[in-house]
Amino acid sequence: MMYKPIKFTPPQFLALIFICLVTLGGLLLKLPFATEKEISWIDAFFISTSAATVTGLAPIDVGSTFTLFGEIVIMLLIQIGGIGVMAFAVLVVIMLGKKIGMKQRLLMQEALNQPSLGGVIRLVRNLFIFVFIMELLGVIFLVAKWVPEMGWTKGLYYSLFHTIAAFNNAGFALWPDNLSRFVGDPIVNLVITTLIMTGGLGFTVVFDLYYQRRFKKLSLHSKVMLVSTLIVNVLAILAIFVFEYSNPNTLGKLSASEKIWAAYFQGITPRTAGFNTIDIASLQQPTLMLMLLLMFVGAGSTSTGGGIKLTTFIVIVFAVINFIKGKEEIIIFNRTIRNQILFRALAILSISILFIFIATMLLTFTEDAGLMPILFEVVSAFGTVGLSMNFTPHLSSLGKIIIIFIMFLGKMGPLTLVYSISKPEKTKVRYPDGELFTG
Repeated sequence: MMYKPIKFTPPQFLALIFICLVTLGGLLLKLPFATEKEISWIDAFFISTSAATVTGLAPIDVGSTFTLFGEIVIMLLIQIGGIGVMAFAVLVVIMLGKKIGMKQRLLMQEALNQPSLGGVIRLVRNLFIFVFIMELLGVIFLVAKWVPEMGWTKGLYYSLFHTIAAFNNAGFALWPDNLSRFVGDPIVNLVITTLIMTGGLGFTVVFDLYYQRRFKKLSLHSKVMLVSTLIVNVLAILAIFVFEYSNPNTLGKLSASEKIWAAYFQGITPRTAGFNTIDIASLQQPTLMLMLLLMFVGAGSTSTGGGIKLTTFIVIVFAVINFIKGKEEIIIFNRTIRNQILFRALAILSISILFIFIATMLLTFTEDAGLMPILFEVVSAFGTVGLSMNFTPHLSSLGKIIIIFIMFLGKMGPLTLVYSISKPEKTKVRYPDGELFTG
């Protein structure tokens, strides 16, 4: 009897290889020589998923739990997960001198969220050159800070680990208090946030900036990302500074310069990075609500970050504004946005909210905690952020499984996951118009 080979669509194949990466990572982290003390299978796969999805949530302290081998496994999972499994696969093929087939190009187009096949392989080459340069610079600056304090071996290793974690927008740190001990340190604050923002902009924006040099010549996507990132970051920093200024558990106990650095750092990190220099659980309610929005929106397309993506949010905001003004088209920087892009943005928003609602509802049933810590955890997992109100260590086994799924969803993207389990059908049938009362 002849069996037909199983054919996977690009979204299905990407989901499959990502599951394989997480599985391999979990098995490696469960090895006896990967940890200082025994950990459960669920914690091993939780950390593996968190690293591969560049999230940073951890039910156990990474620095004291894992050996050097275990930490290197986590670091590699972060690097591969941040840049993309398919990008690494294509790099290996290129280094071996093999030709890249149409199937591989289609997978890369899907993985890098590119509108066309043209230039995909060149983008991969440039991507790795750019990653190498940025991470090398990050290591050099952090080495200048940490080697005098820790010595060459530890200082170099800590610089490499935290550079990779920051550039790939993963909130893993090797200290139990994350980066709180560096709350007022200019070098650590500037290096880590620069890596976060560069990785979060998206590689296509960075390359567009490099080749075009002038704002007027940039693509619409690059213009929207640059302007909206600047506005969102500035507003977030100012809001956190105002909300937390007198909070004795966060900014209130710091000096004037430390207040500024803490507000700056924490205004940047909710955009999918996950590092923190102040205690997240001690933040005021308005600050937590702001961070929920920032984590949900996330970073840019083709970036190392998650969330619904900043451009998705901007399209919806402009659609609402134009509807209120009575305009029929969405105009951004003198360019008309096609309805298909708006429908895609609304689909991403709707599916994301639905999954977050379901996960939050399930966790309120399985966990003994208030609504805010649970919702914060879910949105952080979806946005692949890694910030937590000290709730991750208290998750039940079932709760960890739910968060693992949400981290996977956030990394793959809502539409990619939906496409991987469904077959969108196109129809040429046109039905008569109908009226529905809304609002």
